[in-house]
Amino acid sequence: MELTLTEAQYNLVYNSFSFVIASMGAALLFFLLVRSRVAPQHRMAITLSTLVVAIALYHYLRIFGSWEDAFSYAGGDYVQDGKPFNEGYRYVDWLLTVPLLLAELVVVLKLTKGKTRSLIARLTIAAIAMIALGYPGEIAAADSSARTVWGVLSTIPFLYILYVLFVELGKSLERQSGSVKKLVDGLRYIILATWGIYPIAYMLPSLIDDEANAEVARQVMYSIGDVLAKPLFGLLVLGIALAKSREDGYVEPGGQANGAASDDASELLEA
Repeated sequence: MELTLTEAQYNLVYNSFSFVIASMGAALLFFLLVRSRVAPQHRMAITLSTLVVAIALYHYLRIFGSWEDAFSYAGGDYVQDGKPFNEGYRYVDWLLTVPLLLAELVVVLKLTKGKTRSLIARLTIAAIAMIALGYPGEIAAADSSARTVWGVLSTIPFLYILYVLFVELGKSLERQSGSVKKLVDGLRYIILATWGIYPIAYMLPSLIDDEANAEVARQVMYSIGDVLAKPLFGLLVLGIALAKSREDGYVEPGGQANGAASDDASELLEA
């Protein structure tokens, strides 16, 4: 696909990638710094959050570089006459980070070992299937039937993930305390809202006649979705881990009781 973008269109995508890089970098540093404020038995979830934003940071640096290499500035416009923009970086990122995102939610709940293994295995398989089935459609022509077919196939494991999160995982919430139950319940709806951005972005090339506008909108929406689904999701998982640490009576080495830490986090998330 050879595109010609106005300077404003090109810079909108360029700046959205830059924003994601900054968000992932800041989240990576933050999760590393606050990890000690969580009780040791709940730190695995924070470790997974850290891995998610670290992987995304790396891939967005590659996406950013690929976007620059794909265009040259000529006559006031940006012309895609360089190396092809590599959409595969995004899908490799999702292939790694989406299973980790789902795993961190399951891990932080501290369910029985059997239930934890079962949920992680099923959610991981569904996540990999969703992304693997979506990629052929992503690189297909906007007006081709292949794009629709692969999109529909990718939606099937997506709906299964939502089923597990809202039905099966919902049953396990009865074992959680009131504060944790409220956080997890809210987190499931945030997953639904944020993940809903991706199929909309996927469909934009088929819905918008202007090829340049469709590509810009798609890249910007994917970027917004990744910020919401990774750093924001990680902050909410951190809130759950802090609440469970408070319930366990954990006191951070060197001083502050975790109850205060959890209250601080809750105020941050509510804001």
